[in-house]
Amino acid sequence: MKKEKRKDSGRVKKWQFAISLFAIYWGMLLLMSGIHSGLIVMMEELQWHASVKSGVPILYWGAVAAGLTMFARRKIKNAYEEPLYKMAEATKKVAEGDFSVYVPTIHTADKRDYLDIMILDFNKMVEELGSIETLKTDFVSNVSHEMKTPISIIKNYAELLQTEQMPEEKRIEYAEAVENAAARLSGLIGNILKLNKLENQNITPRVERYDVCRQLCECILQFEDAWEEKGIALETEIEDMAMVKADGNLMELVWNNLLGNAVKFTEAGGSIMVSQTSDENYIRVTVSDTGCGMSRESIRHIFDKFYQGDTSHSGEGNGLGLALVKRVLELMDGDIQVVSAEGRGSTFTVTLPVADIREANGGVQ
Repeated sequence: MKKEKRKDSGRVKKWQFAISLFAIYWGMLLLMSGIHSGLIVMMEELQWHASVKSGVPILYWGAVAAGLTMFARRKIKNAYEEPLYKMAEATKKVAEGDFSVYVPTIHTADKRDYLDIMILDFNKMVEELGSIETLKTDFVSNVSHEMKTPISIIKNYAELLQTEQMPEEKRIEYAEAVENAAARLSGLIGNILKLNKLENQNITPRVERYDVCRQLCECILQFEDAWEEKGIALETEIEDMAMVKADGNLMELVWNNLLGNAVKFTEAGGSIMVSQTSDENYIRVTVSDTGCGMSRESIRHIFDKFYQGDTSHSGEGNGLGLALVKRVLELMDGDIQVVSAEGRGSTFTVTLPVADIREANGGVQ
């Protein structure tokens, strides 16, 4: 992760005690020395006893030393001990799992020193840890929820299959239900593993130059039975050839997810449009449907893991498809945009650099 450069780095004090404080100490010592000289002169003129002449300076400098020590102790406590004690208490809370901790800075923004910067960095770190913990909790909760349904289906139908004297057609129906639930569970686990590898960069894309138009046609044909079964009209506007430099297997995942979603969310008798255009810099692929569409809230979260805006189709997916699409396109130096309105369908537009531009930019990072 690239670190953000501080804008106020030139205004941060590199020391806790200002020069003026040392001037105060120096002036006080000079003043105390002058008073000491005045005491000596006064005692000589008054011809005090020798023991008094010895005791008074000792008591005087003892009082001066005690005063300076208390003054220095207060400064050190305010400048170091109290902030560090607060940091120690906050660190202990974070170690115990409390990520709501916030430590206030010592000085205002125009008088910050390095301890203030350390406190600000600590607060930012705790905030990031809290976000990660929230994501982890949501992820575990979502995975558990998504796994619970197919496991329950498998368990229930497996118990029914053990019933004696069951009609053959029921046995076949229940076996198909078990198979479908197992396939859904397998798909969920597979998508989780893929997404985890992509996010942790454990998958090294095998970049090659290939014709994306041909790949699009092959992917579209895979959904022929699905769109014919629902009576969906499919229109295509694809060029004869458009060369990209990308990982063909990962890009196939992108097209299959977009086409699968279009078929899934388009009602019977609707239509799907797949178009592809290119210029000297970019290749654009658009998948449009006349389905249920999405609200503005759904559009904001559509690429989040496990997010499913249309709960009526939640049993047909696991909310990871578009998160995978987004991550793959990031690896391919591509982009995806969505335009949608409830009841008026959705349009997804994928943008990829043409092969020559990608080669000039150095390929996959």
